[in-house]
Amino acid sequence: MIGNALGLAPLALLILQASSVLSRIAFEKLTDVDFAGTAYYTVRNLSLYECQGWCREENDCQAAAFSFVLNPLTPVQETRCLLQNDTQANNPMATPQRAVNTYYMVKLQVRTESVCLRPWAFERVPGKALRGLDNTIIYTSTKEACLAACLNEKRFPCRSAEYEYGSMRCALSDSDRRTAQHFVQLVDTPGTDYFENLCLKASQACKGSRVFSVPRVGVAEDKVAQYAGLHYYTDKELQVTSEAACRLACEIESEFLCRSFLYLGAPHSSAYNCRLYHLDHHTLPDGPSAYLNAERPLIDDGEPIGKYFENYCEKPPANPSGELPVSIDHQHDESNAPSNLTRNDANCDKTGTCYDVSVHCKDTRIAVQVRTNKPFNGRIYALGRSETCNIDVVNSDLFRLDLTMAGQDCNTQSVTGVYSNTVVLQHHSVVMTKADKIYKVKCTYDMSSKNITFGMVPIRDPEMISITAAPEAPPPRIRILDSRQREVETVRIGDRLTFRIEIPDDTPYGIFARSCVAMAKDSKSTFMIIDDEGCPVDPSIFPAFTPDGNALQSIYEAFRFTESYGVIFQCNVKYCLGPCEPAMCEWGRETLESWGRKKRSLPSNETGESRNQEENMNISQEILVLDFGDDRQSTDFLRSDKPGGTASETNFGERTVTIVEPCPSKMSVLLLGVACALLVLLYIATIFCYYMRKWLSPPKHMS
Repeated sequence: MIGNALGLAPLALLILQASSVLSRIAFEKLTDVDFAGTAYYTVRNLSLYECQGWCREENDCQAAAFSFVLNPLTPVQETRCLLQNDTQANNPMATPQRAVNTYYMVKLQVRTESVCLRPWAFERVPGKALRGLDNTIIYTSTKEACLAACLNEKRFPCRSAEYEYGSMRCALSDSDRRTAQHFVQLVDTPGTDYFENLCLKASQACKGSRVFSVPRVGVAEDKVAQYAGLHYYTDKELQVTSEAACRLACEIESEFLCRSFLYLGAPHSSAYNCRLYHLDHHTLPDGPSAYLNAERPLIDDGEPIGKYFENYCEKPPANPSGELPVSIDHQHDESNAPSNLTRNDANCDKTGTCYDVSVHCKDTRIAVQVRTNKPFNGRIYALGRSETCNIDVVNSDLFRLDLTMAGQDCNTQSVTGVYSNTVVLQHHSVVMTKADKIYKVKCTYDMSSKNITFGMVPIRDPEMISITAAPEAPPPRIRILDSRQREVETVRIGDRLTFRIEIPDDTPYGIFARSCVAMAKDSKSTFMIIDDEGCPVDPSIFPAFTPDGNALQSIYEAFRFTESYGVIFQCNVKYCLGPCEPAMCEWGRETLESWGRKKRSLPSNETGESRNQEENMNISQEILVLDFGDDRQSTDFLRSDKPGGTASETNFGERTVTIVEPCPSKMSVLLLGVACALLVLLYIATIFCYYMRKWLSPPKHMS
């Protein structure tokens, strides 16, 4: 017995250690496929990373389908993000549907601390497998356990995994679809899914050297570049000075595994000319044949769109030798900034010090963070403000300089929402030498839906290296409150309500609402409440919006349409960098601003460029408005957010929320009336008995 107990002790310890590893959220991504599921939220014109971030934060979200459709007249990619609280992607027997220009992201709970902070950890290909290239075979009870084993593998870089659902067989391999061997290919394997590890560092993407070249896939180069420019979603854009700089940006990219890039030609004004992608022809379900199906947009000058390059894995040498490149591990975190540099990089100086510079755009400052491959001694400062905006660095390989966006301390320049500065990394405390580095940093507060995080333009000394970053605009939401500032579910005609459009407080953006329409649930009747200029159409029904911090609100009395209880409000919301300017509205004999104040003259510097920095988003919300005599319980069938319903898709693709004010029911009023009637009868009976007793009693005579 004692021996058995001692034998179970290590097992109990292992179980305790395993249970201490909490599950972490990760995503698997599928390209150009879709799964059936229950959609509960749809929103348009979000970036890919905003869509995935919403699903990560939403507890109910199990999967997100992100699609982008090319408008041939522009050409501009119009996006749609659809969140699902139930998906068939977790059913091994489910068959995916083909969907062009769609990324399907499934949320996973993986019990490992090795999950990277990239948007997705694995690329999944259903019903496929690599044959004959397995390094390790284990058996796990779930797919998630198999993926965790791949992330935890230390003996070799786990580049791919295969999971067979029936036998629970998990195969780990150091090969993937890009391994430089002629027999490497995916084969149809029903009941098995192929997973490609996207948490690998760029240096681990290939067994041998990782080079970029024009893909030799039997399709003309210009046709491949045209397809990539129109049908790839741009993960990152930046401005570079040459094709080599664009290639280097893809090589050192660490926020995602960069597989290809498109160089659009020499820089022109401030336009971005380098696009980075996580896709290549191996990722596309149709492979190189997808490039043959692309048509040029209707408005096209016929010129080549640019040069497209993909990464290619060369065969590793039989006896690798030579000096290894200087590299620094990357973690997507401010305390572990990205790095993957070599001594020949423009970011390395003659002393052998390599600099990995990243920019973080904050609300009131630009944070420039530097990591070096060996301890640095010197100072970092803003060019021209070395005395008022500097940091002394003593034997450190990680340091940061905060550049203020206002005032003259750091001399940050601002033009139409773009804040720029020049930063110097100097070894000597007084003298600048050729070994020092100069970086041009820039934060673009761009309200477009494109994800522009940061880009790097390496140039030979003594020229500058440019780094660009941009924060994403936060999504707005509608809240409708009662007189006690509570969100409610149902209202009655005439109830006093507060209609609020909100964005987070900790953001540099402002919002402005216009083109607001109230519609009957069946869309047969519409009524514009705020016009295209942002002015109220009839303030007696729906007054103008007034600012409340970063939010807009209007206090109105509930109304509904004759033929419909449901009222849908839809508004067009624009973003501004800082507070938006109000609209000038004419109502009767009075001229008002859209925020309800008397008209005032605007300073000349407040009109113009700031209005051009905007982007629109349509949001909507439904409320249920009852008549005075309606019973709340009898109107449940009117709600559109019942399980299994399709309200979120039919009602303009937005979340549907109803508002409720608790009221006494008919039954409670009836019971109260019966109780009152019984009390009246009891009172009458008491009086009657009293007088009857007095009348029947004989009178007493005096003796």
